[in-house]
Order: sequence, then C-alpha cells, then structure tokens
Amino acid sequence: MFDALLRILSGFDDSRAAGERNDPAFALAALLIETARSDDHFEDREQGIIERALNRRFGLGSGEAARLIATAEQGAIQATDLFNFTRVVVENFTEEERVGVIEMLWDVAYSDGALTGDEDALIRRVAGLIYVSDRDRGEAKLRARARLAGK
Repeated sequence: MFDALLRILSGFDDSRAAGERNDPAFALAALLIETARSDDHFEDREQGIIERALNRRFGLGSGEAARLIATAEQGAIQATDLFNFTRVVVENFTEEERVGVIEMLWDVAYSDGALTGDEDALIRRVAGLIYVSDRDRGEAKLRARARLAGK
C-alpha cells in the first residue's frame, strides 16, 4: 500500500508510466540497468552493451535505444523492487528468451572485467523470478565469460 502511495506521490504512477511498466523492452532495459548499477557504477561501456542488446532483441535504432535506456533508468531508480519488471519478462518471453535475458545480464556484469557479489546476487534473484534454472543460469554465465575472454 505504501509503495503504491509513494509511486503516486512521486508521479511514477501516471498512465504513460503504467504503459511503460508493461512494455517488454522497458522491462528488459530496466533489468539490464539494474545490473549495471548494482556495482555502484553505470559506465559508457555498460550503456553500449545495453544499447546493443536492446537493438538486437527489439530491432531499435540507436536513438530509440538511447531514449529507452534514459526512460528505463528513471524507472529503475524509482522502482522499489524487481517484481514488476520480471513479471513482464515472464509474461512476454519464451523460456529460451528468458535464458537469453540472463545471458545479457551476465554480459553487462562482466563488461568491466570483474564480477561483484552484488551483481551475482542480483542475477541469481532475477533468474529465480523469471523461472530460469540454476543450470541454465550457470551455462549463460559461462557463455558470457567465454565471449569476454574471446575479445
């Protein structure tokens, strides 16, 4: 109840924001941004990875992706939890696509060359919320690390 009141008072609960919260691209962008921010840094390299991931997944142009990232960053800052974002992912993505979401999160987490405990915990939590098994999460992690090592 207090969360709803806070969203209304902060202006996040208008009709546009409600539509954004149910948009799969917005939800994915917010989860990617939360991963980037979980180590207290949101660097250009991470933004580039997020932008490319959104471009590939949704066919967005670079300007569209940049606007989506800016909007999703505000949504992520104002969000009190991850549930609304993960719910949208579960409702709109297949099982294979959800594993791909976890792989994208690992790409963002490893983009600075180091994985923090906060990043690992966040990805573990998101994986559980979007029904990705520990095995699939681990395999996605290995693929992301292999890509990083191959660069």
